[in-house]
Amino acid sequence: MVRLNIEVVELAKKLEILIKILINTQVASKYRSVFKGQGLEFEDYRKYLTTDDAKIIDWKASIRANELMVKEFKEERNLNTYILLDTSYSMIFGSTEKLKAQYAAEVAASLSYFVLKSGDNVSMTMFNDKIAQFVPPDCGDKQFYLILNFLANADVYEAGYDLENAIDFVMKTMPRRGLLIIISDFIGLEGEWDKSLKVAGKKFDVLGIMVRDPRDNELIKTGNIVLQDPMSDELTIINTGKIKDKYSEYTKNEKKFIKETFSKSNADLLDLNTDEDFIKPIIQFLLRRGGRA
Repeated sequence: MVRLNIEVVELAKKLEILIKILINTQVASKYRSVFKGQGLEFEDYRKYLTTDDAKIIDWKASIRANELMVKEFKEERNLNTYILLDTSYSMIFGSTEKLKAQYAAEVAASLSYFVLKSGDNVSMTMFNDKIAQFVPPDCGDKQFYLILNFLANADVYEAGYDLENAIDFVMKTMPRRGLLIIISDFIGLEGEWDKSLKVAGKKFDVLGIMVRDPRDNELIKTGNIVLQDPMSDELTIINTGKIKDKYSEYTKNEKKFIKETFSKSNADLLDLNTDEDFIKPIIQFLLRRGGRA
């Protein structure tokens, strides 16, 4: 089995920093309220009280009962976080110290660690044009090391990219609502992935994390550059001067479209680049969500 190089020692330090900061900012103790869709499941209906907010009236149930009714919810003992990780060939690319695949794996490991340390469940689904690997939701240290082992498996990276199929898989496999995190470069989007995302946004609280290399967004050098396939070592020569401007315009419009699609699906999108540390942007995002919650 080919192993993806994940800097475990470096990652452990990042995890310690992440947990300490989140605890100090009280995000760790309140993260269930940070993601509005998590932590509650429907229990029953009850009559509307004058002390209730009128916004919580369920009008369909009220018509059937011929009196004002509201839904009652109970907090789930364990919350589920479902992580979808892109393992298509486009993730095996890098112009910085880390391939996108390495960077994304460390992001996935960090978020898994945070959720598991909070006593909740994490599931990991690795996908390309099919479901490459699936780890059912569970909690505890054993689950973290199981996920870490799967993240290091480079054999799951293959050609093809089908986000629609991956989202549908989670929708069918995971009956409980929770937090759905999609980690991908979102390169090669086809099919009706936007419709699947919109449906998922009604069941889950959805967070997209776009992981891109600086060269995914813009070609800085002009002239001939050599690209190397990290798996086969095959070399390809490209003259960037001829495509630089069109390439930049295309990627700019592409990212704008993806962000708008997530927004229309009632989902958030966090944009990360492999030449920057991901701890600070994730903490800032959680703090913003915490403030809105």
